[in-house]
Amino acid sequence: MARRERTRHLIELGGLVQKAGLVELADDDRATLYGALLELAAKAREDRDRLMLWKRRGKRAFDAEAEGRDAP
Repeated sequence: MARRERTRHLIELGGLVQKAGLVELADDDRATLYGALLELAAKAREDRDRLMLWKRRGKRAFDAEAEGRDAP
């Protein structure tokens, strides 16, 4: 059961990468995507406020999607 939940969670995370447009932007190159994610993690470690900014931005995008309009 835990393995199924973990698999679903990983698939959802991959969907977010796709939804954000990163797959197309990186020309579906895993090394580029991984490097970009490592850079994001490093920036978040340097500036914890950045995480709150990203959280607000993501929440607005989810809310906009739920309302059927383009994300801000």
